[in-house]
Amino acid sequence: MSEDRLQKILAHAGVSSRRAAESLITAGRVRVNGRVVTELGSKADPRKDRVELDGTRLVAETPVYLVLHKPRGVVSTMHDPEGRLTVKDYLKGAPGRVYPIGRLDYATSGVLLATNDGELADGLLHPKKQVPKTYVVKVAGQMGEEDLRLWSKGVELDDGPTHAAVVTLLRFEGDKTWFELTIKEGRNQQVRRMGEATGFPVMRLVRASFAGINAEGLKPGTWRHMTRDELSALKKSYGVPRSLPAPPEAHVVESRERKTGKVRPAGIDGRGRGRGVPQDRPEARGRGVPQDRPQARDAAGTPRYGGGSPGRRGYEVREDWGGGVQRGRSGAGTSVGRGSTREGPGRPGRGGAAQTGPGRGSATRTTGTGGGVGATQDGAGYRMQRGRKR
Repeated sequence: MSEDRLQKILAHAGVSSRRAAESLITAGRVRVNGRVVTELGSKADPRKDRVELDGTRLVAETPVYLVLHKPRGVVSTMHDPEGRLTVKDYLKGAPGRVYPIGRLDYATSGVLLATNDGELADGLLHPKKQVPKTYVVKVAGQMGEEDLRLWSKGVELDDGPTHAAVVTLLRFEGDKTWFELTIKEGRNQQVRRMGEATGFPVMRLVRASFAGINAEGLKPGTWRHMTRDELSALKKSYGVPRSLPAPPEAHVVESRERKTGKVRPAGIDGRGRGRGVPQDRPEARGRGVPQDRPQARDAAGTPRYGGGSPGRRGYEVREDWGGGVQRGRSGAGTSVGRGSTREGPGRPGRGGAAQTGPGRGSATRTTGTGGGVGATQDGAGYRMQRGRKR
């Protein structure tokens, strides 16, 4: 094996990301064959050389790639000096020493990726990669056409204007507006700052997807392994991970339900209880699927995951993030802006939304989890859909 930079060796050992590893090296905490190394350009052969951090030899871990549905009221770090819940509390039972890729605000919920592969983390966070992040946003006030156009073109912030974004109006809720926003930047609290700068304070923020990966089927506080297809898509788009790992084996965590023969899926629920994974249900491994009752299925016998807020959820619903559309009046949606458009007739009832054309179901709605996600559009611009104001 050829020599690698010490930052890469530390990242592959699951210690930290490459950027964080630089601080460890310059602080004199890394030794190579017994000699302290503080130069960032230093290299070593992880097979032949003895690389140590604070006196402990580093060994490359098996790469782990996870998708966590982060709840609100949780800090996106592995430790919080104030004693608040962190993502570490929700990643207990996960194989390897994983850490989150990027951050979500304390009051923001949604998709958060976690790994012990520092190269993957750096690849997805680098500004040049322009990794897309899609949010469902609820703001105070009714946004008009010009307001949506401003968000799509760029909002002037104290650290410069934001880049072009894709904005899709979802619905009105009294004097409040729900819309979907896709950005390719990673500034600190960017969406909330955009709301303050334009006079539309953000009231609710949910990240629906990160780099094309969503948390469909995951309840808040639960996690799953990334699929091979998801990792292949990341590699094709962003060049990481360099090699695709073998499918992970089921990871079982002991729980109090084991005495009754019921083993819950990996992760922890809202009360912090450990969960395990059923061995007779391969499709549920590492997922937040309840095991204390039969899996919900629709009339055709298809498994049903997610779908709306708990109080409104129906067994025929399979979408997550508030899933589906409302039963609306006949009407037509319109597409406006610099992005591409799609046309087609509206589908009746729940489960579909027309971008352009008459028919029931042409008005999207969201629920308590920030729902109504599913509409996508290439290029910068925004799309508005007419429907009942709620």
